[in-house]
Amino acid sequence: MTSIRKYIFTVMAAALAVSCARDLGNYTYHDLESPAVSGIGERIEVLTQERLQISPVIENIPDTEMYEYEWQAIDKNIDMTSTVIGTGRDLDYIVTLSPAEYALYYKITEKSSGIYWMTESTLIVSSSMTEGWMVLCSDNGTSRLDFISDVTGITYTDVLKDNEGMPRLNGPRKIHWQNTMADLNSPYYLFTDDGATRLGKDSFEWEKEYSMQYEMASLQEVTPYSMVSAGFGRLFVSGTDAYYSETMGIAGLFGSPVNKGFRSSPYIGANVSGVQYAAVYMLYDMDNKKFMAYCPLLTKNDLGAQEPLTEMDEMGIIAEGFAKEGEASVVGTAFSSYPEGYGLVYMENTLYDPGNGKMGITYSILSDGDRRYVYGIQLGDMLRFSDCTYVLGKAYYGDISSCQGITDGNALFAFSSLKGYMYYALGNTVYCADLNEEPIQGKPMLTFSGENITMLKFNLYHQTANRMRSYDLVVGTEKNGTGTLRVYEGYESEGDFSNVVPDVYSGFATIVDATYKERVN
Repeated sequence: MTSIRKYIFTVMAAALAVSCARDLGNYTYHDLESPAVSGIGERIEVLTQERLQISPVIENIPDTEMYEYEWQAIDKNIDMTSTVIGTGRDLDYIVTLSPAEYALYYKITEKSSGIYWMTESTLIVSSSMTEGWMVLCSDNGTSRLDFISDVTGITYTDVLKDNEGMPRLNGPRKIHWQNTMADLNSPYYLFTDDGATRLGKDSFEWEKEYSMQYEMASLQEVTPYSMVSAGFGRLFVSGTDAYYSETMGIAGLFGSPVNKGFRSSPYIGANVSGVQYAAVYMLYDMDNKKFMAYCPLLTKNDLGAQEPLTEMDEMGIIAEGFAKEGEASVVGTAFSSYPEGYGLVYMENTLYDPGNGKMGITYSILSDGDRRYVYGIQLGDMLRFSDCTYVLGKAYYGDISSCQGITDGNALFAFSSLKGYMYYALGNTVYCADLNEEPIQGKPMLTFSGENITMLKFNLYHQTANRMRSYDLVVGTEKNGTGTLRVYEGYESEGDFSNVVPDVYSGFATIVDATYKERVN
């Protein structure tokens, strides 16, 4: 390790010289040399609660008793917080630092003069739960969160059981990572039939104030199905009411329901692929059976202080008013008008953007008796402030009525972000439908003998380094009360999972949801 700092001040040296000249006592003097320090790695990685021992080799100092030692860790990410973790020549430390990246300084000080030297290393502190799969299970109806650690390779069962005072919540729905516009210390949400709460970033720790009712202006209990972020806000549906929170850089409270005069379905459409300013969300009116567009920033004076919730066609007209001459706000010809009169079966936001408009397609499955249809709608930015090229897009229409078992009310669905593929699960079989074929057929792709599929999804990753993993198919199955999670690589296989050997994890209860906890430095 190279010494990075040597503080020998000329003024101090001059003062010492004067002092020596006046003091005629009998003293022994030595030349002060810079110590050569080695034996400390440039990059040190540890887990919380591990024992960190370092014994540096120090040369060029005559007597170690003449010196004081200090080991100091400075958090590189959160206000440069400094923590002294040792005061001996050697370091022997049980790691209690929070998971983060630190600058580790080793300081040697000569007691008599106060002159000191420092060396620097990088200290990476991880938790066993820094990265891996959060697996939400139903354990006889009770919510249970397990964790597959990519740090240790160990699966940890029921990681919430030691959270003092945390109630057991029944009816698990979703484990959600709110990667933006959330409390940095508690960005994970557990949604259940009994209520919703945030969880801590390190090891899913819990405090009473994490209950989601404290994020409601009315302090009411809510039971979201999911949460969607776009632009400067967040939206969720509890019961049949949709609630919006505007952040604009500051965590805001959720106010009154935004759906006026109709019951909203549990699903929310939004653009999850591009940066937006005046984002457009999409709800489904279950009473009048039609899509509704919601652009909350339309209430702002500089956007005309307009009604933010309206029919899709009307939102397109409003968008044309913000467009420059010759620009189109609504693009796509897959269908002429937005559908009405159908029941909504399912909706999913994807990253799939065939027109490169920075607007991922939101797919919806609609029902009309025994008929089933897929509509693909793109939702963008009213002001095209950043990436989004358009405001709305009519991207896709297809009749999927010929797909085997498509009307089964127990079917699970997942839409690819890589290609125009729809996957659905019935019993023990996953089917794949190419939405660009005619007629559209559901073809068996994966079968799990003796097992029942309980979850089917594509996990949308947030970190750029993990983006390709958003194409991996994630399947949860159950057999005799035991759950198994399988993850199938999607990019190299181009969405054909029939010959892919999955990563397999077992020993769970009935799997309801799985979300990947990405490493955040």
